[in-house]
Amino acid sequence: MIKAENLYFRYTEGEAETPFALNGVNLEIKEGEFVVIIGHNGSGKSTLSKLMNGIHTPTEGRIVIDGIDTSNEDQIWEIRKRAGMVFQNPDNQLVATIVEEDVAFGPENLGLPSEEIRHRVDEALDTVHMSAYKRKAPHHLSGGQKQRVAIAGILAMKPKCIIFDEPTAMLDPSGRKEVVQTIEHLNKNEKITVIHITHYMDEAIHADRVLVMDRGKIVMEGTPKQVFSKVDELRALGLDVPQVTLVSHKLKTMGYAVSDENLTVDELVAELCRLS
Repeated sequence: MIKAENLYFRYTEGEAETPFALNGVNLEIKEGEFVVIIGHNGSGKSTLSKLMNGIHTPTEGRIVIDGIDTSNEDQIWEIRKRAGMVFQNPDNQLVATIVEEDVAFGPENLGLPSEEIRHRVDEALDTVHMSAYKRKAPHHLSGGQKQRVAIAGILAMKPKCIIFDEPTAMLDPSGRKEVVQTIEHLNKNEKITVIHITHYMDEAIHADRVLVMDRGKIVMEGTPKQVFSKVDELRALGLDVPQVTLVSHKLKTMGYAVSDENLTVDELVAELCRLS
């Protein structure tokens, strides 16, 4: 679905060139995969997401989305039809005064027949469990509900892949839970390829793969269990680990025979019961 080859990107400010924000990134993301990207602020993860959607083009190297090179400006809308993007602030993504009109915005710009637009809007709102709010004003919704409407607007475009750039960063715990459950549903049930960029480690535990970025490079990757078991290495990069993993790690350092690959409360409880 996505392939990056020797990818470099540098922001320019006037005539001055800044250091590379991406520094030789190579990666492949398969169709249907759920990949989480983590890293501290400035590590390059959001920059990478914007190259995946064609918002930026590489300074060097290339990135290909579903067979289309993002440097091909004539194909930029084809790229964005295949790879939709959801940003941090839901208020910045809502363009209409009624929920269903907002979700219809993308399909309308594709020039689709009105019957097809109606079908796509209803289907997308049903997928994110927001059908009951379709005639509501977006500013009357909670943060989590607004973000789900933003996701519905992308779904109505029928993308094969959705890139989430810290979509829960501005939400309260309840809104975060709503959005994370929606993301997981889209991947597992709708078979959409998901790239989820986050600084909340617990949002990564159900991913197929976790990528860790630092200074514009991918410095670690593997399954959530493989990555989060490296507690000391992650801390050295300024990152946390899921709370359950941290508790397991501390128990292990105290001499208990507990795996530090536990990611959920149920896994840790099962381990402690085994030891008792």
